[in-house]
Amino acid sequence: MDKKYGVKKSEDEWKQQLSPEEYYVLRQKGTERPYTGKFDLHFENGDYHCKACKAKLFESEHKFESGCGWPSFDQAVEGAIEYIRDTSHGMIRTETVCANCGSHLGHVFDDGPKETTGQRYCINSISIDFDSEE
Repeated sequence: MDKKYGVKKSEDEWKQQLSPEEYYVLRQKGTERPYTGKFDLHFENGDYHCKACKAKLFESEHKFESGCGWPSFDQAVEGAIEYIRDTSHGMIRTETVCANCGSHLGHVFDDGPKETTGQRYCINSISIDFDSEE
């Protein structure tokens, strides 16, 4: 990853910090299988953070059930996400990565709730952690 991020680690350091599955998704732009992530149907109040660097990415008030099999949000914390054009797999999509460390989170699509932003951030559960509001 060639951009200068606030968190700078070598790939060996990331491999030591993350499990093999986390490394595959966060650092190698992999995807977890749909309907398998722990945050797909998770609707507690609190904040979602980057699994790699702990930066705040999403708030629970913006999470919704999209039926796609991954956690979905209609908006991210301002400045928390970097957007990258993704032309892999014969599609044109917008990849979302953590603006603090460059880790892959998922993609954003324009098929979210029209009554809010119209966006659907489709995020891998393995890319995020949750802090409950208490």
